Amino acid sequence: MLTMNEDLEGALREYLALMDAGEYFDAHEVLEEAWHPLRLRKDPLANLAKGLINGAIAFEHLKRDRNKAVERAQRVIASFERHKNICIEGIEHYTLFSEACKRVEVLKIRYSEVFR
Repeated sequence: MLTMNEDLEGALREYLALMDAGEYFDAHEVLEEAWHPLRLRKDPLANLAKGLINGAIAFEHLKRDRNKAVERAQRVIASFERHKNICIEGIEHYTLFSEACKRVEVLKIRYSEVFR
């Protein structure tokens, strides 16, 4: 049986791979599964994970280009912006969280016309 620690680590690794593949919805889903136990036990990393989940879904809105995609993306990226400062050296899985934050930041640059 995997521990919460291993579940989170695996979810972060999969999140990174899915973000690299442009599979933003799936990245959101895999990290959301790991987020639920964090939230329930009031783990301080829950907000950082939620920010990354919303970061992924922001790019899914843009990818799908549906009605009001830009507005929706801007609204959900705010969660990432609020919580990315939790990613500091010393937190559990810092390297993976840091890489995940970098992925979102790189995508924000790619969509600079949306995220000014």
